[in-house]
Amino acid sequence: MKRKISNPSIIGKLMILIGILVLFPITVLPWYPEDASYTMDFVYPGGASVLLGVIFSVIAMRKKQNTEKPDWKTSMGRSSLTVLFAWSWGVLIGALPFYLSGQLNFVQSLFEAVSGWTTTGLSVVDVRETPMIYLFHRSFMQYCGGLGFIMVMILFISSKHSMSLYSAEGHPDKIMPNIKKTAQAIFIIYNVCLVLGTIAYRIAGMTWFDGICHAMCSLSTGGFSTKLNSIGEYNSLSIEIITIVLMIIGTTNFAALLLLVRGKVRDFCKVSEVRFMFLLLLLAIPPTAVSLMHGLDISFGEGLRKATFDIVSAMSTTGYSTMSYAEWPQFAIAMLILMMVIGGGIGSTAGGLKIARAYLLLRLAGRNIKRKLSPSRTVEAPEYTKASGKAPIDDELAEDTTGFFIAFMSIYVVGSLALTVAADCTLTEAMFDFASSLSTVGLSIGITNPTTCSAALIVEMLGMLLGRLEIFIVLIGITFGFKMLRHPKRKQK
Repeated sequence: MKRKISNPSIIGKLMILIGILVLFPITVLPWYPEDASYTMDFVYPGGASVLLGVIFSVIAMRKKQNTEKPDWKTSMGRSSLTVLFAWSWGVLIGALPFYLSGQLNFVQSLFEAVSGWTTTGLSVVDVRETPMIYLFHRSFMQYCGGLGFIMVMILFISSKHSMSLYSAEGHPDKIMPNIKKTAQAIFIIYNVCLVLGTIAYRIAGMTWFDGICHAMCSLSTGGFSTKLNSIGEYNSLSIEIITIVLMIIGTTNFAALLLLVRGKVRDFCKVSEVRFMFLLLLLAIPPTAVSLMHGLDISFGEGLRKATFDIVSAMSTTGYSTMSYAEWPQFAIAMLILMMVIGGGIGSTAGGLKIARAYLLLRLAGRNIKRKLSPSRTVEAPEYTKASGKAPIDDELAEDTTGFFIAFMSIYVVGSLALTVAADCTLTEAMFDFASSLSTVGLSIGITNPTTCSAALIVEMLGMLLGRLEIFIVLIGITFGFKMLRHPKRKQK
């Protein structure tokens, strides 16, 4: 009996969804009719994706479904491969509008789409010359990418495979009784914050268009901006404060946010990940401010303002900036790299190693030291607090956390070295921009721009995809796919 790569019905639904998302920017044309000439650049790829999705869905309905329940390894393999397909297809379809219009070459178009869907924010477009429909397309990709294709699909259509796909896309928490209600709760929180953020930006002085684009990219911790100098273009303290609030919301675990929305402030403050996030900010911002004060010859107040915004931007993996980093002192640059590597909350729109894993690694290190200093008879059962309550720090969790850390740092080292060759830059520059890619941040020290060579863009694209899909999902999906190709008739053990 032939094995299936995945349920063709789900593949069809994802293709339809991606097509609709790529068609959506056409809705801005009534406000910007001068961009009507670009309509077909969205219609062709978006329409083709919808049509192919319908064909796949019809085929799936006519074929007799295999009711045999696969083992967990096969289920994980299929789910990972489906997620990998969805993101690969999304990148291709999302890139075509840039390529068909002739604004970017093919590699640049792929790079912009990868950066958009993965909520990274590194860019090779000149926003001063980019039509409004494309600026909206970039921001909308980040907004949807923050939720994830599987999450968006579950909002409208759920199936028996939804839970495994939801987990495979990097969403660890089911915060409501069933998966669809979980997706709906997250969607409501996300959109309410979008509306409030847009209004706040408008009051602070942005146009409605800039406000909605920046709100989408702040909440998704994406970082695409409609301005060349990002948030620094506005030189507005109120806009920076609004952005900081939205970035912190975006980088906080959705399950913890739900506690806050329900008024359970005390429970929210007990979550280990949340407490550690604010501790990190408290420890990182003051020394960075002092470094900027001396390095840039500015007042401590100005240094504190810049340090607060950029440290939050780096840790939340948003990537908005208020100034160029070319003149920043090395200590401040190192702090940004550290914050980018740590990243945001697990189960949020942010990337990076994740705050929860950094917290657990420190707890594991502390436990190891304590164990060596304590009598061998000492028995302890360490716990940490999640949004759902207390959870044990057991051997399985320790193994998963350290395994991910080793894989993440190995890729970071290899990617940084590869970028020094591809971009012909210094190691510090490569470490900064590859940390930005792998942690899906979007800050750049100057390597990534419209003139960057294709080889460097490819290295960064690989980093962005591995970072957004949590590394192991990509590896499992690729491995399962190769096994399918090598042994198409062998039943998966």
